[in-house]
Amino acid sequence: MYVPDFVRQSINVVIGFVIAIIIIRFIIFFLKPYHRETFFDAIVKVLEKIARGNFKVRVDDKNKGRGPFGVLVKSINDMAQELDKIEDMRQNFISDVSHEIQSPLTSIRGYTRILMKADIGYEERMHYLDIIESESTRLSRLSNNLLKLASLDSKAYQIHPENYRLDEQIREIIIAYEPQWSEKKIDMEISFNEIDINADKDMLSQVWNNLVGNAVKFTPEGGHISIKLNRNNGKIIFVIDDTGPGIPPEDGYRIFERFYKADKSRNPAVKGSGLGLSITKKIIEMNNGSITFSSKPGKGSEFTVILPASMSI
Repeated sequence: MYVPDFVRQSINVVIGFVIAIIIIRFIIFFLKPYHRETFFDAIVKVLEKIARGNFKVRVDDKNKGRGPFGVLVKSINDMAQELDKIEDMRQNFISDVSHEIQSPLTSIRGYTRILMKADIGYEERMHYLDIIESESTRLSRLSNNLLKLASLDSKAYQIHPENYRLDEQIREIIIAYEPQWSEKKIDMEISFNEIDINADKDMLSQVWNNLVGNAVKFTPEGGHISIKLNRNNGKIIFVIDDTGPGIPPEDGYRIFERFYKADKSRNPAVKGSGLGLSITKKIIEMNNGSITFSSKPGKGSEFTVILPASMSI
């Protein structure tokens, strides 16, 4: 089961939680008995509620953040707020995974029941079997992507660099997608410089597959895709531009979020888990690079990947 970033954040918060308790006990030791009891009760009640999972509780900040007591109270409240955010992330993650798994399972179960009927013709039966195979593949892809993210998030993940031609790698991926873009009569424009790099070939292959695959998937019939690869100021720059539906401005800042899909209603026939760009961004950042995009609804999108010059041979 894939474990997202919020687990690491939870560990950091727990460590802060322990440190806060130590500080509280230290401060309480120097307070007068009456103030010690009052202050201690207020803090302990909040901490007990936090320990029981109520992360919306807060300590009343009578000092308005002034002095050591105000700083301590603010730290506890900040910790509770952070735990609240992490809990929201956990709930959203569980909801997203459940939804992504439930959707294909519902289709498979429904079409399996139809196939159990004896009066179905051969063509209709094959049609339903194709759908079941497609949904099974979708589940397998989701599982593989979750495992991929878990592996990338793990600090134990080992990068295996090798010397190879980056332009040849990307060209091979474009050729692999040729049946799809040829069928849609997409005009594919390619402009590559010869670039030798030292990098994890399999890891970067995932990046180019995601970006090229998305461009082909979302570009309509008769559209245009431009892919460029060159060096500029010592950096390796990859740019892919398509004439697809584009990404609405309100969705722009979320496209690299896990499970996020921009405006599903525009093209319900296009299916995906919403993990591809998350994996892409993670891999690029692990290689000390960056990815940016620009888009206009109805006019397409452009993604730019910049890799460090240190990769060049």
